Amino acid sequence: MSNVLGIIAEYNPFHNGHLHHLIESKKITNSDYTIAIMSGNFTQRGEVSIVDKWEKTRMAISNGVDLVIELPTLYAISSAENFASGAIKILNSLGIVDFLSFGSESNDISLLDDIANVLAFEPAQYKTLLSHELARGESFPKARENAVMMYLNNVRRFANVLSSPNNILGIEYLKSLKRQKSKIKPITIKREGSKYNDTKIPRGSRFASATAIRNLCQSTDDITPLQKFIPETTFDILEENIKKGTFVKNISVFDKEIIYTLRKMSTDEIANLPDVSEGLEFALKSAANQCNSVIELLSIIKTKRYTQTRLQRILLYAILGVTKKDIE
Repeated sequence: MSNVLGIIAEYNPFHNGHLHHLIESKKITNSDYTIAIMSGNFTQRGEVSIVDKWEKTRMAISNGVDLVIELPTLYAISSAENFASGAIKILNSLGIVDFLSFGSESNDISLLDDIANVLAFEPAQYKTLLSHELARGESFPKARENAVMMYLNNVRRFANVLSSPNNILGIEYLKSLKRQKSKIKPITIKREGSKYNDTKIPRGSRFASATAIRNLCQSTDDITPLQKFIPETTFDILEENIKKGTFVKNISVFDKEIIYTLRKMSTDEIANLPDVSEGLEFALKSAANQCNSVIELLSIIKTKRYTQTRLQRILLYAILGVTKKDIE
């Protein structure tokens, strides 16, 4: 019997960290084939992929992935929970996947699994602790982190686990596996080199974050410095797209479409977009009427409560015509 490995990714773009994760995952699971569930032209952080989904697929397959399946846009640009749930549904439905591998900062599957058990089944005591933390005025992510640490009664072991992006996504994968009663066995590989949100190209390392790689691509047409941090095939595909003019810098390329769409929508229609609540529709409408770019709009609305990622996802919902009913 063949072993089949599943990976959930965005590959925006495919870099050395992804290659390390792929190689190590194959080695640990002794897999014969690898299937990647990949977001398409839009990403979970409410951004636009720098090259289209076909080019991202070329990167993945040329570096050792055997099959790429697109994660539908409704899942790809949704919350971490929905993103994970949609991807796990697809892997389960295939009926041939033995392992799921994901990167994490902690590299401790038992630690992540303990947290996933709490969040997947939400015991009454945990819910009480969460409500108490929210009543104190904590943001939901911080309230959840505090409630988990108190419920598991081990602050030292679980501190900062839920504040690391890859850990958070890994826990969501584990939650979805549990809720869907999946037989797929999860493993985790330690994230190497730069942190997920690092914006600068590092020195003395061959691992750079996708964010840093995108930032460099957005600032210059000469991407030669990236050769150290991305596989040769990725470099060739990026260079080719830059020369052809098919490289997309960021969501700002849709400034006119986004501002126009929000201006012509009523506040009721904006309120019907996923992630819009507590009167946010009025702030979005007002901001759209007084500015002409996404950057301006975000600077007006962004707060501790309404993060840039959440707001950018709302902007994508608007131009793609996605409603709360669609998500439900």
